[in-house]
Amino acid sequence: MKASPKLITSLSKNEIFVFGSNKEGYHIGGAAKIAHESFGAEWGIGIGHTGKCYAIPTMSGIEEIEKSVSEFIEYAKNNQYLIFLVTEIGCGIAGYTPQQIAPLFKNISENVLLPKIFTNILTQKL
Repeated sequence: MKASPKLITSLSKNEIFVFGSNKEGYHIGGAAKIAHESFGAEWGIGIGHTGKCYAIPTMSGIEEIEKSVSEFIEYAKNNQYLIFLVTEIGCGIAGYTPQQIAPLFKNISENVLLPKIFTNILTQKL
């Protein structure tokens, strides 16, 4: 399983930056700030495809994250021409551990690249 880069500073034409957000789309810190400042995530959009990004809300509880990740996985499957570079969503400001978040991504398609820590957890290589 190929992993997304630890530090994403640029995107190819078909790459999408996947980051954790709040539902309100206030991209103030962490990967959300990078998404807004570097990759066109629109202020006020906290869910779904925005700019060269895909926002997954992580500040409203694990159930909300699980629902949003499921929606993202379906979106990625329906957009195979895009490559989704997932950051360590939920593991910064939101306060979840990779062990809590990684299993939510177990049914991804090949066009989704996860952080190395997530791939390690999913393949039991910790």
